[in-house]
Amino acid sequence: MSKGDRARERSNARRIVEQQKAAERRRRVTVWTSVAVVVVLVAAGLIGWGVLSHQDKTTASKLTVPAGVVDGGTAWKIGTGPVKVDLYEDFMCPICHNFENQTGATIKQLVQQNKITVQYHTVAILDDSSNGTKYSTRAAGAAAAAATEGKFVEYHDALYANQPEEGSSGLDNAKLVDLGKSVGLTSDAFVNAVNNQTYDAWVTTVTNQFTQRGYNGTPTIVVNGKLLQGPKQTVPSTQLFTQTVDAAAG
Repeated sequence: MSKGDRARERSNARRIVEQQKAAERRRRVTVWTSVAVVVVLVAAGLIGWGVLSHQDKTTASKLTVPAGVVDGGTAWKIGTGPVKVDLYEDFMCPICHNFENQTGATIKQLVQQNKITVQYHTVAILDDSSNGTKYSTRAAGAAAAAATEGKFVEYHDALYANQPEEGSSGLDNAKLVDLGKSVGLTSDAFVNAVNNQTYDAWVTTVTNQFTQRGYNGTPTIVVNGKLLQGPKQTVPSTQLFTQTVDAAAG
């Protein structure tokens, strides 16, 4: 082999070594770049999760659950009788008002006789029927404020006695406060809860549970876990309601 050939061989060997080193450097850069990308993505994911978590906490922070509620924090319990009656009502619902006029006195009597326990679920499915004032939600929120002071039934009855027409703007907050005064609710706590709509977000959770349970109309009457309806899915009569309670009591 001539000197020229040996020189070219050494040159080729050096070039191959340099290429191998360059390839190794590129491989390391690629690996570290990939690691960096993964770290960035993970960090971004954690940041995104943190933002969503913060949003959830912010939304949850707006929810004020009134003291004394039962059934997962969504109902007011009246009575201690063995038969459980769940009533889902909307304070703007005229059919709910009719049911209260028809059967309300019987319900109160059965509570007093210690035959039933009533769980009132104040829902808001008719907010779109009050010209944007969300009367159903505001009325239910005011009832919650009344309940925290031991006046749920009294305020419940006052709301029905002064029920606005469906499709109207409903009662304003000042009138809701006045109805409270008519049943002995004069505290600043009640007035502030109505004006600040303290329990409105809670009413939304009650309404969501109502729909999640498969119900879509008010009044909905459930006796010992079974939906009670009259013929052709109508509101049950007082007689049917009483007979069903008696049968449930055994």
